[in-house]
Amino acid sequence: MVSNAVRWLVWVLFLVGGGALGVWLDLRLWPAWWHSPFWHLVSALAGVGVFRIVLTVSRVTGRWLARCGRVGELPRMETNRLVTVGPYACMRHPMHLGLMLFPLAFALVLGSPAFVLLVWPLEVLAIVLLVLFVEEREARLKFGADYAAYARRVPAFNLAPACLAKLLQDPPERPDCTNTFRIAEK
Repeated sequence: MVSNAVRWLVWVLFLVGGGALGVWLDLRLWPAWWHSPFWHLVSALAGVGVFRIVLTVSRVTGRWLARCGRVGELPRMETNRLVTVGPYACMRHPMHLGLMLFPLAFALVLGSPAFVLLVWPLEVLAIVLLVLFVEEREARLKFGADYAAYARRVPAFNLAPACLAKLLQDPPERPDCTNTFRIAEK
């Protein structure tokens, strides 16, 4: 299991490292854009909009996990039940899909075209690889055969408009958290 401290460090590296690399590239590739107040204003406004989407997706997916993924007393942000409803019914990693936009929001607020065009796509690729090789492994270890059945039927990510719309809809106060992918009652 990868510790939360390591996960936070990776995000700090994505943001700070991506920002530093983006600015360095901007000053070499697009110095006129870097020094344009108009570009920075438009970019910052777009970045704030993207950041609001990131916060909404994080809130919605976090609420689904809190309401359906926890049985008993657990530390905050821990789950002990596989969630396969809400946005998790159409993709296995909806929170990570939303979080992929976080470096983009930061890049736009920073006003770095190089971060947006060059660095962010590489960071998205790194996030996808981390999800597929770290998060997936941990979920398979935690939930076993139920997760394997879920993974066979639901893609890791899904960009279908109906699925993306679920990322922006809060769950009901008491959602039906029935695990539709349960193989056998234990």
